[in-house]
Amino acid sequence: MPTLDWIGKKAVLNHHNEVPFHLLRCNPELSVGEASGNLLVQGDNLLALKALLPYYVGQVKCIYIDPPYNTGNEGWVYNDNVNSPEMREWLGRAVGSEAEDLSRHDKWLCMMYPRLVLLKQFLRPDGVILISIDDFEAATLKLLLDEIFGRPNFIAQLVWEKGRKNDAKFFSVGHEYMLVYAKSVEVLRNKKTVWREPKPGAQEIWDEYLRLREQFGDDDTTIERALGEWYKNLPNKHPSKALSRYKHVDKYGPWRDRDISWPGGNGPRYEVYHPITGLPCKIPDGGWRFATPEAMQKQIALGVIEFRDDHTQPPFRKAHIHPIPEELDDEQSNDPVIENEQEVDDNIGLQVMPSVVYKQSQVAIKALRRVMGDNVFENPKDYEVIARLIRYITDPGDIILDSFAGSGTTGHAVLDTYKSRGNNRRFILIEMDNNIARTITAERLKRISSGYDWKDSKGYHHEKGLGGGFRFCELGPTLFDASGQIRNEVSFADLSRHVFFTETGQPLPAGEDENALLGACNETAVYLLYNGVMRDSGNVLTPQTLEALPPYDGPKVIYADGCKIGHERLRELNITFKQIPYQIKVR
Repeated sequence: MPTLDWIGKKAVLNHHNEVPFHLLRCNPELSVGEASGNLLVQGDNLLALKALLPYYVGQVKCIYIDPPYNTGNEGWVYNDNVNSPEMREWLGRAVGSEAEDLSRHDKWLCMMYPRLVLLKQFLRPDGVILISIDDFEAATLKLLLDEIFGRPNFIAQLVWEKGRKNDAKFFSVGHEYMLVYAKSVEVLRNKKTVWREPKPGAQEIWDEYLRLREQFGDDDTTIERALGEWYKNLPNKHPSKALSRYKHVDKYGPWRDRDISWPGGNGPRYEVYHPITGLPCKIPDGGWRFATPEAMQKQIALGVIEFRDDHTQPPFRKAHIHPIPEELDDEQSNDPVIENEQEVDDNIGLQVMPSVVYKQSQVAIKALRRVMGDNVFENPKDYEVIARLIRYITDPGDIILDSFAGSGTTGHAVLDTYKSRGNNRRFILIEMDNNIARTITAERLKRISSGYDWKDSKGYHHEKGLGGGFRFCELGPTLFDASGQIRNEVSFADLSRHVFFTETGQPLPAGEDENALLGACNETAVYLLYNGVMRDSGNVLTPQTLEALPPYDGPKVIYADGCKIGHERLRELNITFKQIPYQIKVR
């Protein structure tokens, strides 16, 4: 496989391991709303990623980043040729004397490599990373991602067409790219992952159904009648008009009838009894769609099979415009039709997303100007496009990470998904520039979540907030000082997360930051005696302290200031003692 080499590469291959762990400190004055799991961190993204790693390693479903494109534009706030004083200073430390010989592309690659290596560690086994880029570095970024993520994990190179440039000398290059890689394509295949998005008009139907459901409660007949009137009053070219066959309603939403026979014929043949006549229904010529009688009975119990007036005709199945919750319809994972993409799409009003996205760049500029009241940021990304991708790839409850937050487009996109009922996706944003983080990123997210006023030629308007909120965090000092000692301000919760992560490679289990028993991984328990977590122990492992520790039946690793139990006794008890701070990994 071809590999990419550049001046300074050897110096940054393991640089992520040399980055020290910093404390994270919440700033309540800049935080917004109640605790929602959303996070905005101000600080260098390499340091911030390392600080966040003990909290979120292996937990992020989707990463989207819009890094500097390395165009050579030094007037931009991010200094797009990677030649800012901060970057030159970092390159000098990371690369050494070779930094003087680096070309613009060498510098860009040196900057990107350790950040991508750290980002990969955040992804879940089924996680995905998307990176915006243009022609200046698209080819080198592809090779870089092949090396870090593995070529087999390449999914797609999307094209984002943003509009024609009439001042071009040769061709109007109005597009950018978005490289998409999986943490593991094999995991996605084993999970039978299928990404789909609503067909045009489907979301509007669902939104209208939710409105009617809220208005009329459980009265499906009235909702069905009102939905029919809504279809009738739509303009002829409205995309929802083409889906008006979803005219029936039940507790799962609008539905239409679908064939119940096995696709392609030669399906299973078994008896299905009519609920009124008690006699076996006619079997479709192609056999039943569901492989076993048990699978069929589950669909009947769910209420998605509709019987005819009598048994002389096969029943039909309901095709809902919105998927039935997976926890109810787990039979879908064993459904043979799931492999037939056309059948899946037609069944639940979904479609596969194309690899070319058309959205003019001026739309994003106008949208940000409306929120902020002025042009405050150059070349913002379109939050609707990013929201579309987030909905496509992730599920409610998933975490989305952006370490080049800029104006906060990714956070806006995640908040936009709150429009869907039951959505609780969360974002983690990192913004390097202190002024941008405070006055643009945080302010934009505040207005989107809480609501804001805006003005156009027709006068003043108020935009209702989408809800949510976020915690604003800043980078504190490192956990360890220059001599390797733990800083005085480090709390038990700070150190416990660090110890458990460096010992196991996993984040600390939720709710275990005030307990000497931090948790177990690979059948080994990890304990920490620090900052008085065990009263009167003096943070020293003694026979009395050992007796008072929360029990665990298995191997133990115990961190403490000292130990007064002999080596033989520790071996008998299957205990590994590690002295604080000398045996704590500091990087």
